[in-house]
Amino acid sequence: MTEVYCSTGALTFKDGNFILDGKPLRIFSGTMHYFRVVPAYWRDRFRKMRACGLNTVETYVPWNLHEEYPGEFNYSGILDVREFIRQAGEEGLFVIFRPGPYICAEWDWGGMPSWLLKDPDIKVRSNYPPYVEAVRRFYNDLIPRITDLQRSNGGPIIAVQVKNEFGSYSTEVDHLHTIREVGQEVMTFQDALPTANFPSMEDGSKLFRMIREWSPEFPLMVMEFWPGWFDHWGQPHKGLDIPAFEACLSGVLDAGGSFNMYMFHGGTNFGFMAGANYFEGSHYKPDVTSYDYDAPLSEAGDITPKYMRAREIILEKGLKPQGITSLPEISPNLPKKAYGKIAVSQCLDFRTVLSLKTPITSKEPALMENLDYHQGYGQCFGYVLYQAEIQAGTELSFTDIPKDRAQVFVNGEEKAVLDWLSTDKKINIGQISDGSRLEILVENHGRVNYIEYGSNRFNEERKGICGSVKLDEKEIKQWRIFPLDFKSKFLDSLHRCSNWESPVEGVRGPLVAKTTLHIDSSPCDTFLDMKGWNKGIVILNNFNLGRYWKVGPTRTLYIPAPLLKQGQNEILIFEQHESCGTVSFIDAPLLGEKVVTKEVDSACYPTESV
Repeated sequence: MTEVYCSTGALTFKDGNFILDGKPLRIFSGTMHYFRVVPAYWRDRFRKMRACGLNTVETYVPWNLHEEYPGEFNYSGILDVREFIRQAGEEGLFVIFRPGPYICAEWDWGGMPSWLLKDPDIKVRSNYPPYVEAVRRFYNDLIPRITDLQRSNGGPIIAVQVKNEFGSYSTEVDHLHTIREVGQEVMTFQDALPTANFPSMEDGSKLFRMIREWSPEFPLMVMEFWPGWFDHWGQPHKGLDIPAFEACLSGVLDAGGSFNMYMFHGGTNFGFMAGANYFEGSHYKPDVTSYDYDAPLSEAGDITPKYMRAREIILEKGLKPQGITSLPEISPNLPKKAYGKIAVSQCLDFRTVLSLKTPITSKEPALMENLDYHQGYGQCFGYVLYQAEIQAGTELSFTDIPKDRAQVFVNGEEKAVLDWLSTDKKINIGQISDGSRLEILVENHGRVNYIEYGSNRFNEERKGICGSVKLDEKEIKQWRIFPLDFKSKFLDSLHRCSNWESPVEGVRGPLVAKTTLHIDSSPCDTFLDMKGWNKGIVILNNFNLGRYWKVGPTRTLYIPAPLLKQGQNEILIFEQHESCGTVSFIDAPLLGEKVVTKEVDSACYPTESV
């Protein structure tokens, strides 16, 4: 698969070589996403990149977090992309900047904001005018913030991606030109360059030959060299074995090529940001919270055996031919601590949780993106609870399986769970009487971020209940809909609630549990072990750590020390099924037993040319 990149004025190419500031340059780059790593750790990761022999860092930009709703822009904290780029430059790294608008990245809907789906005719990643205008507004706000950080202005940004993985999605080449023109309105693009993505030199040799045939002027660049892979819920923990990794990295360097290692440091899919994949003939596959990726730097930024081999190979095959014989010392791994087991102190039943929200009334069970919520732009992430009063009956049926996972309750008793693997749209709920309370808790498990060529699914990634719900073939009307996004306003209402009670062993969810971790000294990184719990999310000091689920492969949630504080740390757990009386903080992750392969999943991201 090839990609198209543009330099920003100072980086050019000639005779098969990159030229920067008039001198030949081989790009040894690693991907790290600022939005997956807490800002306090950016410099630590940059220094470990430099110590591995890298001279460049590459990052995507998640449109859906920077403009969560139209015209509401956010570049603070973990989203301070300008500070990330600035620090990279200070640490001696160039930057390859990938502003989307589509990024894939195992990120919810490939980074596109969900409010685009409010338009029933939306055609993303195309020249559909409302989509192009939305991209233009985003670029007009984003790019001026970093324009002075281009290399031509003395900054570290040497290249910008025009679009991502477009050839595996569409043949509308005019859209590539449109996005490039939109970017050029606010940023200086110069030469365009095709690059390759691959996990092995068997693929890489073919793509390198293709690039050379197009023009001997083009440098050989593998833009995404995959040193590992990502995980889906309910499937084994994946990895790429070190001999296969060594062979590919050595092959690229022996060919005189440049590379970007995707990922060099994966980080974490905090909150509800993990995406999903969908392939024809298979099924929806949501991604886990950890984005460890079996990368050279672990999820917690630790040095791995793969890192050490990369360092040796880059020095020997990439740097010594340039006269560089040594590398900076490797900074030590940050300390980890097992804070031990603590008991749940209080619980809030689901009835009380719902009482804190003002429901939306609707004749139909509206989709998440179509809810009259946040000035009419809908709900972006999280859960939706649909509630209705029903009459006597026995069989509940859906037009379509709710997206993506639905728990069905009658008078508080769970009757069924439907998800992406369900085939039967009918549920026998037993004989119920008039005036019964039907509740359907639907979880948006992540919008698909990658689809195969020819699929229209990107334009259909709306979540919640699609179509009607019937009881004994009679359509249910008049719904009360509760958006449960677990954002700051909702969390504040949970904190202020006076109905917290002592926990009772064996109480079933949904419920919210609370506990407090007391830390006497400076906090260290730790891992929250959710053994004994079933499924839900954890919020630490108002920060959403992400999902846990007993189906695995992961069992822990990574907690970087900067999210903790000396003293009291409040933990809220939204458990959907069955609670446990304790949680444990341990000093190492439990990512599942790793299935190490010689190549990454061949069913994902097929190689093809644009």
